Amino acid sequence: MQVVIAGGHGKIALHLERLLADSGHRVIALIRSRDQDSDVREAGGEPVICDIEQEDDLSHYVQGSDAVVFAAGAGPGSGAERKRTVDLGGAVKLLDAARNTGARRYLMVSSIGADNPSAGGEQMRPYLEAKAEADARLAESDLDWTIVRPGRLTDDPGSGRVTLTTDMSARGEIPREDVARVLAASLGDPNSIGKTFVAIGGDTPVDEAVAAL
Repeated sequence: MQVVIAGGHGKIALHLERLLADSGHRVIALIRSRDQDSDVREAGGEPVICDIEQEDDLSHYVQGSDAVVFAAGAGPGSGAERKRTVDLGGAVKLLDAARNTGARRYLMVSSIGADNPSAGGEQMRPYLEAKAEADARLAESDLDWTIVRPGRLTDDPGSGRVTLTTDMSARGEIPREDVARVLAASLGDPNSIGKTFVAIGGDTPVDEAVAAL
């Protein structure tokens, strides 16, 4: 399988690249700077320069791929406008590219709280609003989509055990490495298609948790 990851130098993306490459998949990692090449190559991905914020059409980068993963983000230091252009705009551009090129599978890295952005604090609200709209656009599409809403992200080593739930009120932490494991498992399990779920730390092995959705 050939998989394109937007935000290919992000921490979750690098974990995911290792998992997918180790499983024999070809991974195209869209990055913004050549300075990020070595990290992506070390993880097993193929780095390709692509500024999703500036590009109008991402189809060229998705052509020939089976699946796409949106793991990009404007980042915590960015303003509300960049949340719209990256977290929303970039996700929609990737959606359009997948539809244009026949890449049926789309995995979205969203966020806890995207179900109700108005409940977020002033700083978080623009981010959650962008994520909510991006999620809605994907869910309305005809693609084979999965939306993963992780809890508070940590850089702790992953345990390989999680809680996956459609209860959007669930809260908790989850290592980025385990989010990547959830994404990899979802990619290989059709049971996750058409599902939106929260991912936090737990006691269930990732493969079992995805199969039980």
